[in-house]
Amino acid sequence: MKLMIKASTIGLAMAVVLAVPPASAEGDAAKGEKVFKKCTACHTAEQGGKNKVGPNLFGVMGREAATVEGFKYSKGVKAAGPEIGAWDAAKVDEYLVDPTKYLRNVSGDKKLKSKMTFKLPKASDRTDVIAYLETLK
Repeated sequence: MKLMIKASTIGLAMAVVLAVPPASAEGDAAKGEKVFKKCTACHTAEQGGKNKVGPNLFGVMGREAATVEGFKYSKGVKAAGPEIGAWDAAKVDEYLVDPTKYLRNVSGDKKLKSKMTFKLPKASDRTDVIAYLETLK
């Protein structure tokens, strides 16, 4: 009986995990655009927009990390780029919590740093920004 209860509990837990949509599916792109205004000090988001202190983020979702032409990435992002691969909602969400910590975790190199010191600690803000970034195609 205990084995059946454990198996059904595990099955239920797996069903719940699989039923949870990705972070961006829950986000509100309109709210994300407002939150993104904090980002415009360093980033543009228009197609063909210039790079600033940070790279242009138009088309960032699905783009390989560290590949915006003409932008000088930090050694940390360049080093972690192959491990990051293409940006998706989960990766962007984790990156926005703490960019340097994310790079260190992905690369395994505890000395890597990101130029981006800004952090977006509020989960709903990150989810909304990700939803906004997904509209930039």
